Amino acid sequence: MFTGIITGIGHIESIADAGDRTFRIGCDWDCSTIDIGASIACSGVCLTVVARHAHSFDVTASAETLAVTTAGGWSIGDQINLERALKLGDELGGHVVSGHVDGLAEITSIENSGDSHVVWLKAPFAFARFIAAKGSVALDGVSLTVNVVEGCLFSINIIPHTWSVTGWAGAKVGQKMNMEIDMLARYVARLTDFK
Repeated sequence: MFTGIITGIGHIESIADAGDRTFRIGCDWDCSTIDIGASIACSGVCLTVVARHAHSFDVTASAETLAVTTAGGWSIGDQINLERALKLGDELGGHVVSGHVDGLAEITSIENSGDSHVVWLKAPFAFARFIAAKGSVALDGVSLTVNVVEGCLFSINIIPHTWSVTGWAGAKVGQKMNMEIDMLARYVARLTDFK
């Protein structure tokens, strides 16, 4: 489990294809403290550490993960939002995030609003009903509050701190982002749908 509070920015150092795809992600963490088998949210995608080095770690993504997340398009040099798994007793500063991506949201506009940025995105139709004003959504692993919802479109406001310490600073219109809907919304919908 994760919180959607990004604790590091990594970059893709190498990519190896052998059926599945293994990414070496460099970062400024002391990676010797990461256990083999640990889960790390990489731009919102929960991936398992299969090797570690001084300042990098390797994770492997299956064909399914590559097909349904932005990981399928990652290239050497790309920046990746990083968050290590939540430990018992850690502060839950964002919201409960599983790292299981529901779909890809597309940025439709980015506007300045004072020092902040208002970003509009289009959610996949199948998941739009789970997005509610003042609810939570994780985009590329970042826990964010939804401002406005209009059909499949929704807006978020990103404060300067979040903009500068995550991959949002490089966001562009048309970019796809890993979207995870709020876990509570998922289960409430399941309960109301069950007959």
